[in-house]
Amino acid sequence: MTSGKIIEMGRRVIRMEREALAESEARLGESFARAVELLARCTGRAIVSGVGKSGLIGRKIAATLTSTGTPATFLHPSESLHGDLGIVGASDVAILISKSGESSELVALLEHLKRLGVGTIAITGNSDSTLARHTDVSLDAWVREEACVLDLAPTTSTTVALAIGDALAVSLLEEKGFKAGDFARLHPGGALGRKLLTQVRDVMVTGRLIPVLAPGATMREAVVQLAERRGIAVVRNDDGTVAGVVTSGDLTRLMEREDNVMPVPVEQVMTRTPHIAHEDELGSAVVYRMEQNGIISMPVVDAAEKLSGVIHLHDLMRAGVV
Repeated sequence: MTSGKIIEMGRRVIRMEREALAESEARLGESFARAVELLARCTGRAIVSGVGKSGLIGRKIAATLTSTGTPATFLHPSESLHGDLGIVGASDVAILISKSGESSELVALLEHLKRLGVGTIAITGNSDSTLARHTDVSLDAWVREEACVLDLAPTTSTTVALAIGDALAVSLLEEKGFKAGDFARLHPGGALGRKLLTQVRDVMVTGRLIPVLAPGATMREAVVQLAERRGIAVVRNDDGTVAGVVTSGDLTRLMEREDNVMPVPVEQVMTRTPHIAHEDELGSAVVYRMEQNGIISMPVVDAAEKLSGVIHLHDLMRAGVV
């Protein structure tokens, strides 16, 4: 084939898989909601099973479920009939994946799961199949054809099955109220772990290093703080709350208007409603707000809304959050 024909073949596969996903989205209905509810009520584990390419998709779905707060394991259907069924308990829910819905190994596994009282969900392309008819919930993974030119190799069908599995995992994440902090605890390693585990309190400036001004201070005092404390000074009320902030940008704009800036009260210059971070916020969330608002530092408050520190973008960068 010419390079042009190769490119067109690649585009054809992607186009067919995109169209199959669009059709699958349109068909998603009440059975999906029932499947999510069944998994959400599960007090054991999600047991995912499939043969061949469906088995590979099942392994990925099990991994995604586990990393998003739903403990899951992959069970090979053949091995299950030779001892591995011992990992399954009545409090588990099984997800069985098969394009035809007639895989003999899965049908045999389904019979044993039923005897154990396990909840069952099928992801199948055949709504009239044995799996679809005898599981508690059947999810429609039908595709018009495979992207393989011979319509044989699992391509669009495995893409749709994987997308349905991801949809289950993400919907369960929302249903269970799974938060970024929960995700972080399950992903402590590498850059992702650093981003998610770093809280503002871990990297903020505290104690005597906080650039603090009293409401009655003048810009003469502010200039010292701005020079020594990286371009920000926090005006603090007597009760410890934040009255406002003064930045190097504020000083520059004031100097453009006034010949003598030193005696000017900070209350005339400060931003009275500054962006504020909280000690228990994730560093990644603060970085996002800094980027959205074009700022590089924020005052930090505790649970009582009292000033407890200052967070700088550079400190977040050194911590590996950015």
